[in-house]
Amino acid sequence: MAQQKQEPVWRIWVDTERRVVSFHEVEGGQLMEFRSYELFQSCIDRYTAQRYRYQ
Repeated sequence: MAQQKQEPVWRIWVDTERRVVSFHEVEGGQLMEFRSYELFQSCIDRYTAQRYRYQ
């Protein structure tokens, strides 16, 4: 049986009311998962441009 290579998954939780992006689960945050690093980085850049805080 061949072992499958697991693709990395990048996760963030976004709270649009408080304008916070978190790298761990937070109450009120919407989970976003990415299987492409480029898409993940693009999303981070977009939230940075909108002046979201990170925690």
